[in-house]
Amino acid sequence: MGDVAMAVPVIKNALDQSPHLQITVVSNAFFEPLFSGVSRCHFHPAYLKEKHKGAAGMLRLFKELRKQYSFDAVADLHNVLRSTLLRLIYSITGTAIATVDKGRKEKKALTRKENKIVTPLTPMHERYAQVLRRLGVDVLLDSNQPIFAKQMLPAEALPFFSGAKKIIGAAPFAQHLPKMYPLSKMKMLLAQLTAEGHSILLFGAPGAEAAMLQQWADEIPSVINTAGRFSFAEELAIISNLHLMISMDSANMHLASLYNVPVVSIWGATHPYAGFYGWGQQQKNIVDIQLDCRPCSVFGNKPCWRGDHACMENISTEIILRKIAEV
Repeated sequence: MGDVAMAVPVIKNALDQSPHLQITVVSNAFFEPLFSGVSRCHFHPAYLKEKHKGAAGMLRLFKELRKQYSFDAVADLHNVLRSTLLRLIYSITGTAIATVDKGRKEKKALTRKENKIVTPLTPMHERYAQVLRRLGVDVLLDSNQPIFAKQMLPAEALPFFSGAKKIIGAAPFAQHLPKMYPLSKMKMLLAQLTAEGHSILLFGAPGAEAAMLQQWADEIPSVINTAGRFSFAEELAIISNLHLMISMDSANMHLASLYNVPVVSIWGATHPYAGFYGWGQQQKNIVDIQLDCRPCSVFGNKPCWRGDHACMENISTEIILRKIAEV
């Protein structure tokens, strides 16, 4: 989801700057609300576990697209097996193709155990823009410009925002454990924030995450769980109304960024230098500690070399509280 969310500002900037341009986004059907309201942006849903599954499914998807659209060019912003297969089929038809350069060599140097080269790499937003430029779309990224305005709240969420308290979102989960702040410390942080007079809205996936977040909401006053209660479009509307989001290096950082919501992001095994920082977010809002082993991974999917997860365990709740107070 984070990869798709990072594409939204690039596509919107391109469309705003080129009135003749039309873009069709082909992606997982679940992500359609991310592109709602973007003028001249069409969304074609892919059902990757159903009719578009596997190589035969990609061929079926290609036939659907050829029937409905006539593309001048195809931009592969993901460069994975599925998108590679789809773009290869298009290349056979003579359609212009451009593919994202993920900078794997530089990222390997950034994350290797020995002789690390710790330097900022090209942000993913810029890498996406480079793909469009190679296809003749002159796009200039302006991260000072918000992407979307605040959205109307769903009726069920109106009571969350009825008081005078600051409303803080908290998304404690990430796809991989090394990117997560210890849950026991996160729970303590939330209790400290509510004791200071803030209200907390919890965000997570349906299922096990939602169950744990509901337990926290039952135990801590002024904490409300949203996970599993709203559609994705409704969640985006709720996020757009937050005063602040607390997030890991995860999709929620990117979702909040689309609505110009400041994010206090907590980084462990990964690092903003890899290029996955939120659109328009200020560097000073990052919470992390400097260790010789950081970053040890681009995506946080590798076990801790030290074995103690010090990059997260050594971040105190007080450090995060001070950062939140600054914002």
